[in-house]
Amino acid sequence: MNKKQQRFGDLQVLTGNANPALAGAIAESAGVSLTECMVGRFMDGEVEVRLDDDVRGNDVFVVQPTCPPVNENLMELFLILDTLRRASAARITAVMPYFGYARKDRKDEGRVPISAKVVANMIVAAGADRVLALELHAAQIQGFFDIPVDHLFAAPIFVEHFLGKDLDNPVIVAPDVGGIKVARAYAKRFDAGLAIVDKRRVSPREAKAMHLIGEVEGRDVLLMDDMISTAGTMCEAVSLLKMNGCRRVFLAATHGVFAGPATERLRAAEAEEISVTDSIPLPEGAEGLVNVLGAGPLLGEAILRIHSSESISSLFVD
Repeated sequence: MNKKQQRFGDLQVLTGNANPALAGAIAESAGVSLTECMVGRFMDGEVEVRLDDDVRGNDVFVVQPTCPPVNENLMELFLILDTLRRASAARITAVMPYFGYARKDRKDEGRVPISAKVVANMIVAAGADRVLALELHAAQIQGFFDIPVDHLFAAPIFVEHFLGKDLDNPVIVAPDVGGIKVARAYAKRFDAGLAIVDKRRVSPREAKAMHLIGEVEGRDVLLMDDMISTAGTMCEAVSLLKMNGCRRVFLAATHGVFAGPATERLRAAEAEEISVTDSIPLPEGAEGLVNVLGAGPLLGEAILRIHSSESISSLFVD
């Protein structure tokens, strides 16, 4: 390893309580053991953090998706970052397989915050030198950070999985106009057709699938999204696709948030399979409903490349 690669010392991976199973898989893929870090609570509920391993001069990656409970996991991340900075880590990377507060990425009405920008500011202020994210809800969130951001997509995970499904004359469906670019990239990899669901927002919290742009009759459909939250529009899209004569519908999303009535809606949907990554731990009641694909190898490879100052562009979506 050359001098440039040794600049940040040893590679270390640690985690809070958000998704320790994924952190373990990432560390294993990167060929290291998880650094000992106690993240607990004081009697009054305040977050307590204590590093049990030395990190001085090292290249440290903190795996902490800010999934529900969002505020608890965010505060853990902030305090871990501050702990590492005060413990003289040479470089600190916040690895965020899921970035919470991403929905508010612009001021879309009067007197509302841009929450994603606030969170980005706080992550930088707490001590992060760079961010590694998986499938941000909006790509422009990268620009909210005044530090380097590596934005990965889950395409390699889903492509490998669905290539083994023997899809019949497949069509990749974008759940809205904003998902066209990613859907087009998947269509290219599968040599598949492309269709778009015309989604209209009827209220700040509700959108409806209104029309289908494209041909799906008699074909297998792969409906892709970055996340499944309440699953309302996703399940409406399944109904719309069925009404237009598709053969089978496969649902895939990087982040399985599954908030509110999501699991009940998905159980009632006529989907052949529902696949998500393990960026977020499955909530209670979702076991057996979805197929969980591991993101550890993808994130572990990205960490190794960042540590050794190698390009990770081949891990991005085409």
